[in-house]
Amino acid sequence: MKGLAGKQTKGVITGTNLDVIDNTGAKIIRVIAVPGYHGVNRRCPSASVGDIVVASVKKGTPEMRRQIVYAVIVRQRRPFRRADGTMVHFEDNAAVITTEEGETKGSDIKGPVAREAAERWPRIAATASTII
Repeated sequence: MKGLAGKQTKGVITGTNLDVIDNTGAKIIRVIAVPGYHGVNRRCPSASVGDIVVASVKKGTPEMRRQIVYAVIVRQRRPFRRADGTMVHFEDNAAVITTEEGETKGSDIKGPVAREAAERWPRIAATASTII
């Protein structure tokens, strides 16, 4: 995985509910861990747009509910700064369910995807309809 230039403002912490915008059958997931996060003692692990997280499916089809899945965050409410100086934020927190390596499980992504997530994960960029 390649890193992105600059430091992203982390807008998703452990316990955050995310909308799922693909067609895997999950509707809402809750973040339970952030792989590769190295923080200080007693600090909540956090993630931002383009990061992969481990999550539990809270709402969805009966086959998907209560499963542990990997997901990539594609939208966040908290504003983050791009390299050109613009501040970007979305109206909801959203993710796409993937495998551990970043391959998308669904075949369709509804709604916009942040450019930071599309640059880092080529499979998400290929599946996304709108990249902002």
